Amino acid sequence: MSNFSKWLGAGIGFTFGGPIGAILGFAAATIVDKFTKEDFVKEQQDYQQGHQQGRQQGYHQRKAQTLSGDFEISLLILASVVIKADGKVDDRELNFVRTQFVGMYGKERANKAFQLFKGVLKKQVSARQVCIQIRQHMPHSSRLQLVHFLFGIAKADEHVSEIEVDEIRKIAGYLYINQYDFESIKAMFYSSSDSAYKILEIQTSASDSELKTAYRKMVKKYHPDKLIGLGDEHLKGAKEKFQKIQAAYETIKNERGLS
Repeated sequence: MSNFSKWLGAGIGFTFGGPIGAILGFAAATIVDKFTKEDFVKEQQDYQQGHQQGRQQGYHQRKAQTLSGDFEISLLILASVVIKADGKVDDRELNFVRTQFVGMYGKERANKAFQLFKGVLKKQVSARQVCIQIRQHMPHSSRLQLVHFLFGIAKADEHVSEIEVDEIRKIAGYLYINQYDFESIKAMFYSSSDSAYKILEIQTSASDSELKTAYRKMVKKYHPDKLIGLGDEHLKGAKEKFQKIQAAYETIKNERGLS
């Protein structure tokens, strides 16, 4: 049998170990024919051996790099937490996850990822432990993108419950995403009179100069180029988020009659 990372169709690094690795092992055993816990442990050992050799050769002085597959696995696991937050699994939320993955990875890889996702849904997940592992290896810009994706899932059934919002807020906290960034991303999924201001993380009383400064800050923080290392498949969501920031800025400018 080909190894698990090849089966998934993406590079996997830090998610092979720790609590995420345990979840993957459980999920893989439920969906891959003849794949046992021992198989996954062997996969992990092979990865760790290769990683250790790299350290000895001086190639891994820093923490393990976040690979495309790591981001994918992180999305799947955190998505399962949000979907189950209100005590039910809604087909519209599942379809959103599947559609998003088809758009990012193509039908074949998305089908494999979704099979894995169904296995993950059967596992009780500690969001805190998973997020601790993620934040140790994943840059801040990628963690922001994870939270953006989770709000998209919550909104897929056309109603974001307070339970779901609270769950995403807890996840954001575990990922060391501050309250301003959380409220900014949340506002991208709500239509209200002050949504544009929340997206730019400013008050409605902000001066025109403060508005322009905030916009430049947000452009720098959320520019899609920050996610290039994760591959083209993850840039679509980053571009959508970036466009919402630009739209928020244009909305306020029009309201104020600024050129």
